[in-house]
Amino acid sequence: MKLPWVVTLSPDHYCGLMSMGTSPDEANEHSSTIDAIEKDLADVETALTRLEAGTYWTDEISGEPIPDEVLARNPLARRRN
Repeated sequence: MKLPWVVTLSPDHYCGLMSMGTSPDEANEHSSTIDAIEKDLADVETALTRLEAGTYWTDEISGEPIPDEVLARNPLARRRN
C-alpha cells in the first residue's frame, strides 16, 4: 500500500536528549523530553495499527472519514478535528 506521506523523526527533533546534564532542572527537562518521545512513539504505533486494520482514514469516535488535509497536517490524527 502506498501512503501519501511518510512520518519521519529526525535526530535533530530530540537534540536535547543528546546533551544530558545532571542538575535537577536538567534531569526534569530530560525526563519531559523522554516522555514526549515515548508519547510520539505510542502515537506512531497507534497510527500503524490503525493503518493495518484499515481504519487509519476513519475518525475513531464518529466513524466518519478523516479529510486528507487533516492527515496531511497531522499524520497521527485520530479525529476529524
